[in-house]
Amino acid sequence: MKYIAIIPARYASTRFPGKPLAMLGGKSVIQRVYEQVSSVLDEVYVATDDERIFSCVESFGGKAVMTRSDHKSGTDRIQEAVEKIGTQADVIINVQGDEPFIQPSQVETLMHLFDESSTQIGTLGKRFDSLEAIQNPNSPKIVTDIRGFALYFSRSVIPYIRGVETQDWFGQYPFLKHLGIYAYRREVLAEVTKLPQSSLEKAESLEQLRWLENGYRIRVGLTDVETVGIDTPEDLQRAEAFLKTI
Repeated sequence: MKYIAIIPARYASTRFPGKPLAMLGGKSVIQRVYEQVSSVLDEVYVATDDERIFSCVESFGGKAVMTRSDHKSGTDRIQEAVEKIGTQADVIINVQGDEPFIQPSQVETLMHLFDESSTQIGTLGKRFDSLEAIQNPNSPKIVTDIRGFALYFSRSVIPYIRGVETQDWFGQYPFLKHLGIYAYRREVLAEVTKLPQSSLEKAESLEQLRWLENGYRIRVGLTDVETVGIDTPEDLQRAEAFLKTI
């Protein structure tokens, strides 16, 4: 199996413009993501629509590819990058450009999902560690079948624990947090990026529901590693503090 990782990174962001270029412990956020992934895979690219990000990646010795600015999702940007690179990799790994602490073990877990020929799309989940985190609508939840395939993703708390007071739900069920890292068989990526938005996707604002609603299967790997994603300047401050602890 041949793998390639592509990191979508755009400059425009409503909550934190230019965050891929924000400095974290003396390096840009995008450089930290790139270096973490490169410790596992030889072929890593940043897919961007901004010359500043492109130049930054080249300046630290990374590989980058320019893509259009009108993509509605990172998945679409990755498909354009795949076409431009001309890769023949079996599996395309999508690592978010705002995850500077993604761990090599997480990338490896994702890769091993494709040891099973039935895996079309892979992603990761982690057990929640508090009821407050479970109830956060910005942390999507996953429920899976007994083989580890996703049944549904939701911003709501799923499943509902009947007969138990809400404040006592933690510990009643292994609630699973979705981490936004994906991998796709190359032909599946090409297919899902051609699908129109689905009703469930629009309702929950979760792109992966489009794939489920169209019959694609998503296998979920488990990790016990917590990462610190960066969506806001406040997140960057938390990331700086986290960096000092490691």
